[in-house]
Amino acid sequence: MVRTSGFHPGKRGSIPLWAIILFIIYINMANHLSAIKRIRQNHTRRLRNKYVYKSTRTAIKKLIKIKENKKEEFSKIFSMIDKLAKRNIIHMNKAARLKKKLSKNFLLKK
Repeated sequence: MVRTSGFHPGKRGSIPLWAIILFIIYINMANHLSAIKRIRQNHTRRLRNKYVYKSTRTAIKKLIKIKENKKEEFSKIFSMIDKLAKRNIIHMNKAARLKKKLSKNFLLKK
């Protein structure tokens, strides 16, 4: 493999989604329509799960930086964490750890 300036093996740049899916199909040798559909579904779900998880992490960071206590945001983030655990995006024990850490932080700010 020839490495040029700006080469990074993990970067996809602006490759369209359909090209990535076709590439995955050819690598996995999906011969049936149901297998191709499953690959598309998994890709869509992976992106959605990643988005929800990342937005929850960002909301947690914002809550920690807030100086005054806001109970509405606190309860909203708790429900976001519960939804992540319910959808199996994170483990229920991790959700419990996050909630305990946040509540401890919330109590210290009072």
